[in-house]
Amino acid sequence: MNSMSKGNWQDEKDCGCKKEKEDCRKKEKEDEVLLKCKTGFPVTIPFSLTTPTSFTLNTLTLKIERFCNPCIKFEFASNIVTTDAEVTLEFQILKQCRRQTTPTAIGPVWIFSRTPIAIDPALPVGNTGADAFTFIVCDCDCEDDSCFDECCTYTVVVTATETGAAGTTVINNPTFSALVVENKCHCS
Repeated sequence: MNSMSKGNWQDEKDCGCKKEKEDCRKKEKEDEVLLKCKTGFPVTIPFSLTTPTSFTLNTLTLKIERFCNPCIKFEFASNIVTTDAEVTLEFQILKQCRRQTTPTAIGPVWIFSRTPIAIDPALPVGNTGADAFTFIVCDCDCEDDSCFDECCTYTVVVTATETGAAGTTVINNPTFSALVVENKCHCS
């Protein structure tokens, strides 16, 4: 007997897909999940830059009023290509909700640093490299229940705190994602 035959095993004894779908609808509010991701454009950091200078790499706007007590996991990933560059970059996620006048930092500052090296002392200093750079930050604390009743914009900002006298740095494929889950609903 195949799955197209009359008397499918899933229709017998209240088991299989039909029952799972019914149970899923009952749990829908408790098991709420939201995934959002976005890839931005490359950012070139010139060597002649006055430091510190900040650049916006990517933004996500999350509307999470359906969640009672959300926990948000953010992940940022990029490919940083340096050519004869001496650079120190600081990455930070900032959060700004409608009722806030200034953004607040989420998580720590993540640092990327590259110093040119001389392979042979007789040759000029320099190198070219490509590095995968990624970090994860969670935002599960909300001291005021109303902070999740509105849209919030999360922004990944990079600040060049040091650049050398020559060389270039390019941040390629800056990808920013957010995974929102219910953190055991304790609301009334």
